[in-house]
Amino acid sequence: MSRSVRLVPALAALLALALTGTACDGGVRGTPGGSGVRDPYFPKAGNGGYDVGHYDLTLDYTPATRRLTGTAVVTARATRDLSAFDLDLAGLHVDSVTVEGKRARWSRAGQELTVRPHDDLSEGETFRTTVRYSGTPRTLTDPDGSEEGWLPTADGALALGEPVGSMAWFPGDHHPSDKASYDIAVTVPKGLQAVSNGELTDESTKGGRTTYRWHTAQPMASYVATVAIGHYDIARTTGPHGLPVLTAVDPTRAAASRKVLAQIPEILDWEETNFGPYPFSSAGAVVDRPGDAGYALETQTRPVFPADQLTTPLLVHELAHQWYGDSVTPASWRDIWLNEGFAQYAEWLYQEDHGGKSVQEKFTEVYEEDDEAVWAFPPARPSGAAHITDTPVYDRGAMVLQKIRQKTGDDTFYDILQGWAADHRHGTVSTADFTAYVEKKAPHQDFRGIWKDWLYGDGRPGHP
Repeated sequence: MSRSVRLVPALAALLALALTGTACDGGVRGTPGGSGVRDPYFPKAGNGGYDVGHYDLTLDYTPATRRLTGTAVVTARATRDLSAFDLDLAGLHVDSVTVEGKRARWSRAGQELTVRPHDDLSEGETFRTTVRYSGTPRTLTDPDGSEEGWLPTADGALALGEPVGSMAWFPGDHHPSDKASYDIAVTVPKGLQAVSNGELTDESTKGGRTTYRWHTAQPMASYVATVAIGHYDIARTTGPHGLPVLTAVDPTRAAASRKVLAQIPEILDWEETNFGPYPFSSAGAVVDRPGDAGYALETQTRPVFPADQLTTPLLVHELAHQWYGDSVTPASWRDIWLNEGFAQYAEWLYQEDHGGKSVQEKFTEVYEEDDEAVWAFPPARPSGAAHITDTPVYDRGAMVLQKIRQKTGDDTFYDILQGWAADHRHGTVSTADFTAYVEKKAPHQDFRGIWKDWLYGDGRPGHP
């Protein structure tokens, strides 16, 4: 609902003129930014008219009451003249909104928080929006039935965002095409930890509550932002080139997780050899109890794992996402095979390099099993929002990469793997960008059959 007071007719008429950019002061003649960026599977996700550069989030959470109090300062640049713009926010009570320090009118409709600033915004203008909010954050159910958003746990909470769950705990432009840097401060009762992305810059306790401040300098899509609140055993070590590695493990699972987590430096070193320099300034993992989440997720710099799913192959997979998915991010959810196909291929490649089946043997095994689930739809065209993480995106996506390797040979193939990650570091990409990149790297090869049969084609190709 709008926070404006009731207006007398004359004042209402003047305000209407201002909101349409026709005020007598000669201001910008802006238009509303619009809700959604027309993603093929999540059309309401994201918003038009601006690009976010930084989120500064201040959160206070009490697990006993499940109450979250937050302040989000969103620094963005207008990409056109704006009289209004939208932020994605599911649930929670909005207490106030200001733009550039001036109180702004706002309204709610579903997941859309529409903000009408006191003054229109000019194209190219950088502006700060401050939203104060509170309430009980929601757990959202994805089209595939899995849960995301804010997940209460036995001793705290876990925030997971793929594909749109981050709008359950902070307002923003929640589409992977808009990445930003982050500062996240989380205050919790003394004795609990709060772990997030990037590096811990400060920890302080006052009045029985502890505040943890985390900083992420490299651009991050909101769906891989995370907060993990609870009791954790925190361990610090280093990876390649002195890279800081921080792991946070539920104490009841610390002993069982130790052997797998100890492999993080070695896995990162192997992945650097194959994929190029690690793209972030820290690494690590969060391991929670079984049942706290139903899946692992490649949250940036610090993937999250349910303890009963923590294995070496899955650790390889989620760490590979730091290159493919977190640094090089899909421009739309239709392009998610560029995340999952690459990470699945990393699993196969790690197995090949560590005495297991070769990638070609794995490719042949998947092909000859003739599992209908693998061929349900092409990896580059999931059949709907409920299927963006189904088997074809993973296995058939990896098979596309192996077909490219067969076509080009190893030298060019590894040039493609590493060059793709380097040339699009911290950017967003589409499938069309990838196919064009492959063709540029191997200009004398004909990839049309691979694209037609393996990437975009329906059903099982007639030849392996």
